[in-house]
Formats: sequence, structure tokens, C-alpha cells
Amino acid sequence: MSDAATRRSGTERAAIFLMMLGEQGAAQVLKHMAAKDVQRVGAAMAQLAKVSREEVSAVLESFACNVENETSVGIGSDDYVRKVLTDALGEDKAGGLIDRILLGRSSKGLEALKWMEPRAIADIIRLEHPQIVAIVLAYLEPDQAAAVLGHLPEWLRADVVLRIATLDGLQPNALNELDEIMEKQFAGTARGAQASLGGPKAAASILNMMEAGLDTTVLEHMRKVDDALVGRIEDLMFVFENLLDVDDRGMQELLRQVQSEQLLLALKGCDEELKAKIFRNMSQRAAEMLKEDLEARGPVRLAAVEAAQKEILAVARNMAGEGTLMLSGRGGQYV
Repeated sequence: MSDAATRRSGTERAAIFLMMLGEQGAAQVLKHMAAKDVQRVGAAMAQLAKVSREEVSAVLESFACNVENETSVGIGSDDYVRKVLTDALGEDKAGGLIDRILLGRSSKGLEALKWMEPRAIADIIRLEHPQIVAIVLAYLEPDQAAAVLGHLPEWLRADVVLRIATLDGLQPNALNELDEIMEKQFAGTARGAQASLGGPKAAASILNMMEAGLDTTVLEHMRKVDDALVGRIEDLMFVFENLLDVDDRGMQELLRQVQSEQLLLALKGCDEELKAKIFRNMSQRAAEMLKEDLEARGPVRLAAVEAAQKEILAVARNMAGEGTLMLSGRGGQYV
């Protein structure tokens, strides 16, 4: 068990795990526990504060190891862990984390990278083939990968992100090649495993975490190679629901740049929380008129709604590029 896990008591680790399951999942587990245990774990859940990413990963890794020890000589334990955590956390949230847990047991070199400073990682991989660099960054968490990318030469960044976006999983031979490289630094060994790494979504997550301006430069270079792929990445970098993360000042400025018909169509396909935020940042009269128009407008084709949302997102991206709007996951200040 890693140091991050041992810093917490068994009760605290159980509390962290249950918190990750969500209310319904935690309730299903707690109803099978003794009253005394429920009281202890419940108290620990109430007192949890500032749980780090490393601690979460350590708790999940500990769970994976315990499951393997409890099953029949580890047979089928990987599939069991994947199913349990995917059911508990959802496919998007659990996918990369599960792969890192299961892959990390046989890949000490890759695991060691997660504890290193971004500059140190960049120094190790900068002279490797861009495909190897892409695999390493796809394995790391998006914020850590973005920081490493920022320390790589500018000419290399676009090539690496393009390779991440087109990476379709990690085969055992690729993992073995990567481990051989990491072994020189960390004396790690590998037995081969398959992990779902890379793809446009992974590239978008990394770019979202980069400093404002650097991501734009990378995308411009990538666009010269594959414009369609860049379009897919841009769609994944910031979706309409992310407008909830824009502060009131930014939302008001965005609404001034959007046509009424665009906004009307876009709101036909968004949740109530986002609608409330948008109404809150309009004048009372304008908000009331928009609500009346929404009620009066009949069914709208989904394609029209999505097109309107993309047009508004394009405005948001342009504003972000000008520095007048900060999108979720990006650094920088308003000007």
C-alpha cells in the first residue's frame, strides 16, 4: 500500500471510498454494515476534508489489491475491479483512473512519474520519440500532463498532442517499450497490460489545463496536419454545460455578444441550473421575455439546438482567446 493510503486510517479510507460512490452507492453499502461500523464510517465521512488526488488513487489501488487477494488466486479480479468501480463512479470518471491503478501494479516506471515534478518528467522524455512522449502524457493526469507539456519544446507540443488524440489504446508491446525506457531511470519492470489511453478527449483534457495562449498555439500547429481532428478536440475542450463555470461578469459579457434567436434555441436543450444562471445575468425584463418565448416555442430539432450551442461556444472561445472570458480549466485572469 502506498504512503498516501497509509496516512489515513482504515475507517477514513472506507469513508473516502464511500464518498466516491455517491449517495445511492454509499447507501447500498452501508445498509449491509453493522450499526457500530456505520456510525464510525459516517462520522469519518462527515469529518473528511482536503482529500488529495494521490489519496483517492491510493484508496482505489488498495481496494483493487484487496479484491485480488480475496478472489480465487486473483482470477478475474481485474475485470471485477473494473466493473465495480465503473458501476460506482461512471465510465468517464472511472476509466482512466482504473487503468492507471491496474496498469501501475506492473509498471513501476510509470507510477514513479506521478510523484515527480513536471519539469523533471519533461527532462526525462524530451529526447524520446514523440510517440513515447504521447503515451507517457496520456498516462498522467491531465493537469500534470499539461504542466509537462509546457516544459517541452514548442515544436514538439503540437506533434505530441496530435499523437495523443489519435492514440487508440495501449497495446502490451507499446507498454513494454515504454517500461524499458522508464526502467533505465527507475529500475521498473513490466509484465504487459492493456489500457485505454489517449484519444481526442484525452488531448482536450490536457489542452484545457494548459496556460492560456499555449493551447491556442498547439491547436494552430495541429490544424495544419488534421483540421477535422482539431475541430473534434475543440468541441470536447469546452461544452455548453461548462458555461455554469463562467462567473457572472463573464456571462454578462458573453450574452451581449449572442443573438436572441441563438440563445433561445440553445436554451431548449440545456438543464434548469444553466437556464437559471443565464436568466440571473440578464435584466429582469429581458429574462421574462426570454422565458415567455421559450414557453411559446414548440418542439425544436436537436440539430438546430446543437448548432446554436456550438455558435455560442465559438463566441466564448473567441472571447477566451482575447482574454475577456475565462473558460473552465484554463489559467489566466480577466482583462
